[in-house]
Amino acid sequence: MTNQPAAGHDDHAPQYLSHRQIVSVLTGLMMGMFLSALDQTIVATAIRTIGDDLHGLSLQAWVTTAYLITATITTPLYGKLSDIYGRKKLFLFAISTFILGSLLCTFADSMYQLAGYRALQGLGAGGLFTLALAIIGDIVPPRERAKYQGAFLAVFGVASVLGPLVGGFFAGASQIFGLTGWRWVFLVNAPIGIVALFVVQATLHVPHKRLNHRIDWWGALALVVGLVPLLVIAEQGREWGWASSRAYLCYGLGIIGLIAWITVETRMKDEALLPMRFFRNRTFALTNIVGFIMGAAMFGGLAGLPLYLQIVKGASPTKAGLLLIPLTLGIMVGSIASGQIISRTGKYKVFPIIGASTLVVSLAALSFVQPDTSLVYTCTMSALFGFGLGNLLQPTVLAVQNSVSPRDIGVATASATFFRQMGGTAGTAVFISVLFNEWSQRIPVEFSPNNTAGSAALAALKDPTVMGQPKNQAFGQVLDKFQSGGAGGVGLNDTSFLNGVVADLTRPLFNAFTFAMHNLFLTTSVLTVIALVLLCFLPSIPLRGRGPGDAPVAAE
Repeated sequence: MTNQPAAGHDDHAPQYLSHRQIVSVLTGLMMGMFLSALDQTIVATAIRTIGDDLHGLSLQAWVTTAYLITATITTPLYGKLSDIYGRKKLFLFAISTFILGSLLCTFADSMYQLAGYRALQGLGAGGLFTLALAIIGDIVPPRERAKYQGAFLAVFGVASVLGPLVGGFFAGASQIFGLTGWRWVFLVNAPIGIVALFVVQATLHVPHKRLNHRIDWWGALALVVGLVPLLVIAEQGREWGWASSRAYLCYGLGIIGLIAWITVETRMKDEALLPMRFFRNRTFALTNIVGFIMGAAMFGGLAGLPLYLQIVKGASPTKAGLLLIPLTLGIMVGSIASGQIISRTGKYKVFPIIGASTLVVSLAALSFVQPDTSLVYTCTMSALFGFGLGNLLQPTVLAVQNSVSPRDIGVATASATFFRQMGGTAGTAVFISVLFNEWSQRIPVEFSPNNTAGSAALAALKDPTVMGQPKNQAFGQVLDKFQSGGAGGVGLNDTSFLNGVVADLTRPLFNAFTFAMHNLFLTTSVLTVIALVLLCFLPSIPLRGRGPGDAPVAAE
């Protein structure tokens, strides 16, 4: 396996910009990334309210998965198309598509409809993050690149603070100007996106040398055929049965699609969405395998925490979002610290190892959360979780970009994002599905008379004083579905029945949820151990700096 780009003259050697030019370009990039970052934090905060209102909370994986599927599949396409038509044109297209998807999400009437519109949003989102990283890769040498990551981190930090506040405000409002409050979670993207379009048009001027590629449409089609059925069964497996005829059909289609994709990519050679020769590069291969694993672990953990805070801890959407700020601060501290040290030393290998080790500890610690676990403990572990991510995400992208020739930066960056998003898509679908499945199956067990909390709850259910209250009556009706053995998670599609119910009744249900959470975080912790072992074999290639032939050039 090769570990570094081939030596010799490169016709596509980068012409790096001056600091002043880079700062101007960053303004446009940050606007596009702010749009994507704010959307994620707002939706994550409001998803319980949205699910309850559309009577499909247990279907929330579809909403997240549909978004991630399209964002994942289009990521490598953006890399290729931007080589031909220029990064700026594709960046503007990505923002415009994202705005259109947001407007449609505003008027969704069901969770499945919302999932479809989120898929359109994902078509735009696939280019926002990838193209921003690729543009930075075009104009900044790897060793200096870490210094400019602080601007991106500031964007995510601001979005992480504003998102919970704005999302909580919208989710908590019954109506705003005639629209249900949560619908503004998506509608707010429109004015922000329009401003971003004008700013990007005015500030994003980067050198572009057209590279005439053939577009690998057959590879893209094969990838869709391979991924979509597998992700569908990951989300629907608990409903259909993992060994049902529909499941086997999805498995078969997925395997056929992936085999076809590998065949097409091999024949397309350098014109492939993801050239197979890259996998002979040990740095590229290891970081992308780790990226897939960490994407699954990261999105699994990020999906579970807000639900725990809102369902078990009873936090409002706004408060739940604010309680996740320590996680965001952890990401920022980890990324800034690692970026500054990498910029000074040119070495990066130790930071992904530190990050993965920290993630193992934090995920394992989060697996022990209970209904009465202190919020201080949860927030501390969340901050540690974020610190691990901060030390892992940025250095691995730098490693991938540094391991290929400058002309391959666009495709290599898109590939790194692709594998991380693919892991995140699969992780979200599987872990949320398993979480709700285990929760619904555990509820009857927790309400057993042999269980202390269950015994107290059963006594409360027979107490006329308790059951005379409407909220407690509604809770009892939902519980009957589980006790009859036919709930199948139906009663969890709208968790608003928990609001205002006495603690004796809800404690067994919360115990059941934390039982399911325990398995989720324990599984993600084991996945992270695998990633940690792989990272120990990551080559340590000094980051390239600005060479004699890399003088700043005027932007077009």
